[in-house]
Amino acid sequence: MTATTRPEGLDEALTRLDGTGARPRAGGTDLTACLSSGVLEPAPVVDLSGVAELRGAEWRPDGSVRLGALTGVGELSADARLADAYPALALTVRELATPQVRNAATLGGNLLQRNRCWYLRNPAFDCFQTGGDSCPARGGDHLYGVVVDQGPCVAPHPSSLAVALLAYDASVLVAGGDRAERAVADLYDAADPTRDHVLEPGQVLVSVTLPVPVPGERAAYRRATGRSRAEWPLVEAVARLSLADGDSGPVASAAVAVGGVARTPLRLPRVEAALVGTRPGSPLDAGVERALEGLAGLCSPLPATGYKVDLLCATVRDVLERALDVPRA
Repeated sequence: MTATTRPEGLDEALTRLDGTGARPRAGGTDLTACLSSGVLEPAPVVDLSGVAELRGAEWRPDGSVRLGALTGVGELSADARLADAYPALALTVRELATPQVRNAATLGGNLLQRNRCWYLRNPAFDCFQTGGDSCPARGGDHLYGVVVDQGPCVAPHPSSLAVALLAYDASVLVAGGDRAERAVADLYDAADPTRDHVLEPGQVLVSVTLPVPVPGERAAYRRATGRSRAEWPLVEAVARLSLADGDSGPVASAAVAVGGVARTPLRLPRVEAALVGTRPGSPLDAGVERALEGLAGLCSPLPATGYKVDLLCATVRDVLERALDVPRA
């Protein structure tokens, strides 16, 4: 039986994790799946559920918010203040998994989960993440793999919340070793095929900080999946738009992020730039159309993921039209 300890504070948790080979457990949804599939060997577990510093929302005087990494995904989906301040995040959260999983899963666990590649999760195969020297998916069955090939691993990053937080330029606080704040984008490194995030053993994700909200923000989230619920997205997209003159003018700034297409979530700066000046309620203008057409040039599909090129373009178009209230036929 795997030994489990339940520290009451962050310092105690870090001590129990430091150099012991123990694994932290947040909600346990991904850890349980990894153990049952053989991705991970049994090891002592440090249950973080009793660490109060990792929970809850701390609203700051300027309107920004710090979210503890152990804050439940279900809690996020039910938080009306969060939905009002950060609608793109709220829309994303509501589409995740099933109610049962949302009630068990945590913010930090979603950001740090392992990828869904079936070669990784099959103990009959060795890959970069299990000590091997190759990616069997690259020459094998990679139907759900990347369409933006950053190499050497071809498994898309699985975190939908990372996509939304990237669109908000959120930051994260990591404890263990150097206690450091970093951009959420810096949690991931596509060049390292051996892991899905950059945290070292013994480190703990403490919190996520969202910047001061934009009044009147327009937002949308869309995902393309093989079924309507409880499915990993083939492609997903988040859009945030702020308008000039309160909420009556053209787009003053935009943030568009996508997931399911690369080893890391991606921002789309050319699409963002093209959106500036666009007026809500009108069809997408020629500049935005050119930026959408240019998404194909961003792609470097694998033999079996070429379908994701059109899917990416269609999903981004859909999310933009929804955020802009473009009339639909």
